[in-house]
Amino acid sequence: MLNLLRRDLRAVEALDIAALPAGWKLPGDTVWVDLVSPSREEELAVEQALGLDLPTAQEMTQIEPSSRLYQENGATFMTASLLVRGEQEYPGLSPVTFVLDQGRLITIRYEPLKPFSVFAQRAVLTGVDANAGGEALLGLLDAVVERLAEVLERGSEKVQASSNAIFDRPHGGAFEPLLTGLARAQSVAALARTSLVSLGRLASFAALSKEIAAQPACQAHLVSIQHDIQSLIEHSGYQASHIAFLLDAALGLINIEQNATMKVFAVATVLLMPPTLVGAIYGMNFEHMPELKWVEGYPFALALMVVSGLVPFLWFRKKRWF
Repeated sequence: MLNLLRRDLRAVEALDIAALPAGWKLPGDTVWVDLVSPSREEELAVEQALGLDLPTAQEMTQIEPSSRLYQENGATFMTASLLVRGEQEYPGLSPVTFVLDQGRLITIRYEPLKPFSVFAQRAVLTGVDANAGGEALLGLLDAVVERLAEVLERGSEKVQASSNAIFDRPHGGAFEPLLTGLARAQSVAALARTSLVSLGRLASFAALSKEIAAQPACQAHLVSIQHDIQSLIEHSGYQASHIAFLLDAALGLINIEQNATMKVFAVATVLLMPPTLVGAIYGMNFEHMPELKWVEGYPFALALMVVSGLVPFLWFRKKRWF
């Protein structure tokens, strides 16, 4: 799918690339070109219209800086890994390429991303300038950073709720849902941090583009975005350390409860051992046993079993072992 943000129309126009006529040219008032999950044939058609060599999906996944951040034929190519499905069960990272060329912004992505929709709505409402490629990039980065901040904030709320549940949990309550929730929060925080680091590298490289370097307002805006990214990186690091602490605390509480349970069994075993020994001795019924024909032998054996169990119990209570 091909989405165009045009300055004169003040609207986002969705085009079917397959239905475009041969030799189609990009409208002159286009500010933002958004390619969503294009096939290679569609990429070639847009490349011909733009006069650019766009990276393929395979090239976008490269991790080498030279493959993700570079300038070619006057255009600046930047690829970042953005968080996708941040509030779903299986979050992930998806590469997104940003290209600044001749006052236009071109983006290539393979996932539906909420920040792109938010930016498109804002751009339509507020309008765009004549040379808005740099401003469009900064506005889109603002939306992406805001989305990551929202995901981290909601993650912090879930982590705090898990913290309260762990330390206020009734004795014997289940730990498994809490540990599962913390594990998912840790996964999202780690992916968000990776995305923020990628965006930080992109923002640093974007300062070299002529669309931003030539405009002091854009430079100041970019510095503000970099500060926001750094703040969120620090926040994600704190959140990860908080989650690690809660995981350790939960495991510690589990060990304490298990030890308490095993302590009960150990004490019960020790208390029953002397009576069991007495019962075993007087249950042998040997012919020459001295107490075998003793009238008081049975109550004596019962009393001895009670005393042999009571003495260790009182000793444990005195030592506060039980």
